[in-house]
Amino acid sequence: MPLTAVVHISAGQVAATLALVAVAVAVSLWQRADLERDIAVATVRSLVQLTAIGYVIKAIFASDSLLFVAVLLAAMVTFGALTARRRAARVPRAFWPLLGALALAGATTLGLVVALGVFKANARYLVPVGGMVIGNAMTAAAVALNRLGDEVADAAAAIEARLALGATSVQAIRPVIRRSLRSGMIPLIDSTKTTGLIFFPGTMVGMLLAGAAPIDAVRLQLILLYTLLGSVSLGALTAVLLAHRNFFTAAHQLRELPA
Repeated sequence: MPLTAVVHISAGQVAATLALVAVAVAVSLWQRADLERDIAVATVRSLVQLTAIGYVIKAIFASDSLLFVAVLLAAMVTFGALTARRRAARVPRAFWPLLGALALAGATTLGLVVALGVFKANARYLVPVGGMVIGNAMTAAAVALNRLGDEVADAAAAIEARLALGATSVQAIRPVIRRSLRSGMIPLIDSTKTTGLIFFPGTMVGMLLAGAAPIDAVRLQLILLYTLLGSVSLGALTAVLLAHRNFFTAAHQLRELPA
């Protein structure tokens, strides 16, 4: 993988872009959307969180220890599962399916790209790619489980009717699983379809700004897009397959759903 030119961004340049945050606040005030507090909190949190993780990554890069990389990725998986659980409030005990889904998606995807020689097994590649993989898998799994919870609640009568006719829990909920899986995967699929036509992805833009050759930027972006498609598929599928069991008892009876 060719290295890009080094770009130095000053604190003053970052501060200057707060003018665009002010535009967002002004729009909210003008239209009385009541989003000013959320915008302020998001801005401050992003500043604190990214600055902190920047120093953590700097230390990991300096040590180049795979153990520290594994610890950081495990923390990402755990916090990702906790975050996604809040979006899947109607799925009983959603944390463990989400944790398993993100761990499997991250480990499988990173292991495969390293085994294929796409990326080297060192911190400089595994940390940023792992963060992208886990983050996108988290979003897909959260969307899929959110749809799963809503669909099961809406189709409870139909599911119970199938169960009464002798269907197993898997057979009774299979149509819901398909729709939930599609909901989790479609956003990234649509985004991949329009890449280069409607928008330029962040990685490609970053490499171009850093001075990389356009063809190198395109190739790296394609690698990441295909990697993310795999991780999103694994994350959404694993989350749905693990979580749907929590809606049923051992006797294949539909549990009482949370409000």
